[in-house]
Amino acid sequence: MSGSDLTTKVVRKIEEISPEEWNQAFPQVLENYYFFKTLDESNFHQFSFYYILVYDHNKLLGAASCFLMNYPLDTTVQGPFKSFSTAIKKIFPKVFNLKALICGLPMGPGRIGIAGKADKVIKTILECMEQIAKQEKAPVVAFKDFGIDYAHVLEPLQARGFSKLESMPNTEMEIEFSSFEQYLKTLSRASREGIKRKFKKVDGQVKIDLEISNDLNGPLEEVHALYLQTLARNDVNFEILPKEFFRNISKNMPEQTKYFLWRIDNKLVAFAFCLVSNDHLIDYYLGFDYSVAYDYHLYFIRFRDLMNWCIQNKIKRYEMGSTSYEPKKRLGFNFIPLFVYAKHRNQWINPLFKMVCRFLEPENFDQTIKKMKRKHEE
Repeated sequence: MSGSDLTTKVVRKIEEISPEEWNQAFPQVLENYYFFKTLDESNFHQFSFYYILVYDHNKLLGAASCFLMNYPLDTTVQGPFKSFSTAIKKIFPKVFNLKALICGLPMGPGRIGIAGKADKVIKTILECMEQIAKQEKAPVVAFKDFGIDYAHVLEPLQARGFSKLESMPNTEMEIEFSSFEQYLKTLSRASREGIKRKFKKVDGQVKIDLEISNDLNGPLEEVHALYLQTLARNDVNFEILPKEFFRNISKNMPEQTKYFLWRIDNKLVAFAFCLVSNDHLIDYYLGFDYSVAYDYHLYFIRFRDLMNWCIQNKIKRYEMGSTSYEPKKRLGFNFIPLFVYAKHRNQWINPLFKMVCRFLEPENFDQTIKKMKRKHEE
């Protein structure tokens, strides 16, 4: 495939190219070559992956990951509208689904590798995506969850019919304290006292053991069961992790993978899957046994143990991802805006598609997001 004076190569598995070649253009982030290798190996039935490489002759100028899926339009919907859409889908399972080719990651912020002129690289990637979408009969093309650092690069998409929409924000915290007690002092009095009351009800009342591991040789089945419990309770779900993901990430990224496992009387009651590099931790996935989770405030116990580990290991940036915004706000996390650029390839349907997308923006269904956006704008 070609666009302007640049050429592209599309591969379906990242192993079809070398890590050295991918790293010539793609940002040096935790979701690296081996993260994508894990996705390829983990039987994600929701997604088909594509990797687009942009060249000027033999020189790599750009790299992008994409995935094809039947995108459920009600992903961000919560409350009564979610109950309505769930009821409708019981009768018509695919009624809200649109086939879409999406640049980015199913999980986490989107990124594009750009080692040449950004406008030419993005134009070439988009032309390649349009061709793939046409071949796959996907009516929607999108760029998912890109931060404000990509705004100047992706802004020209709007002139090509794309809508720019606010997505589910990311959350993160700069760790600038030397102890958990010092951290608590940074919170409002109401949040601080509320958290302390939760710990007082648990500490000394029940023994909760913590194990930290780089793999899941033993409790893989238990971990995945807790993950599915938590997934079932969330209104907002996008990707569903296969069991193989947890095994393969340990194999492909052993130095970066951390599993935090909490047990009561030798029974696994909570877990956290995290990626760690230097002074950065991403708290990616969690799971709870809800027969005890609320009684023992496991969400907050889990957070305290992770925060203490971060402090002890000189982690400076703690990233906690999307969803569950109300407790994250109380814990002092910052909300980081992310944006989706999307269009319907049919120019006559695209205006209606834009209206639907505006209605489906997360702030229309989550009051915490709306309040934090107003605070940010002030």
